[in-house]
Amino acid sequence: MNYKKLKQKRWFRILSNKYLLIILAFGVWMLFFDSNSWLVQRELSQEIKKLENNKNYYEKEIQHDKQIIEQLQSEEGLERYAREKYFMKKDNEDVFIIEYKDSLEKNKQ
Repeated sequence: MNYKKLKQKRWFRILSNKYLLIILAFGVWMLFFDSNSWLVQRELSQEIKKLENNKNYYEKEIQHDKQIIEQLQSEEGLERYAREKYFMKKDNEDVFIIEYKDSLEKNKQ
């Protein structure tokens, strides 16, 4: 096929249009090679979602910790926490720690 016959084909005329080639080159450059490309924007968007999820988790944890601190402000709350977590007792009482059979098997593994 020589150049004249090829030049008469419709698809060749469309693809050899310099404006179309420039637009295609610009589009490919903006989508894949530019510093603000679509790929970079998508990656940054995913990172933002991940960070927002972390933010929500930590805000919930802060609220939970604030509730615990409020409970520890009172004398009864502090005593209850010491009894539950550190097995503390008053002078005139005994503390019995009951371990269930299924909880002992989990600790051995």
